[in-house]
Amino acid sequence: MSDLNAPTTTKAELYRELHAAVDALTAGEPDGIANMANAAAAIWQYLPDLNWAGFYRVMGGALVLGPFQGKPACIRLPVGEGVCGTAAATRATQLVPDVHAFPGHIACDAASRAELVVPVLREGVVVAVLDLDSPTPARFDAEDAAGCERLAALLADRIG
Repeated sequence: MSDLNAPTTTKAELYRELHAAVDALTAGEPDGIANMANAAAAIWQYLPDLNWAGFYRVMGGALVLGPFQGKPACIRLPVGEGVCGTAAATRATQLVPDVHAFPGHIACDAASRAELVVPVLREGVVVAVLDLDSPTPARFDAEDAAGCERLAALLADRIG
């Protein structure tokens, strides 16, 4: 589980602080893997009630596991399948309150109940997805989606 060390005020303030932290950690660093690693660690540190936070990179027509925090995960996911693959195929954020109700869900961790997946777009092309899982049903809402979409936009030119 995540350990929330950031002050808890409002969710909007939490995401502003997380964005500033990720910006500071990744600014000027040309190594995309290092930037994904620090971003995943910051997300894990700032956001409560997660059991997985990380990236899948688009490589050779598939999603390949990138830096993350949490239990070991599926290494390759097909684009167009599962929550991550759907986000990559549609280039749209997937906010899933109950992963067991999502057709074709790919369970890397049976404890996951809710999922938020945001595509990272560079010049309109998906280069990665940011994936957050929680053991709590309906953990994520529109405010989480918007905050993570801002993070994905920040990282688009910094992860590869």
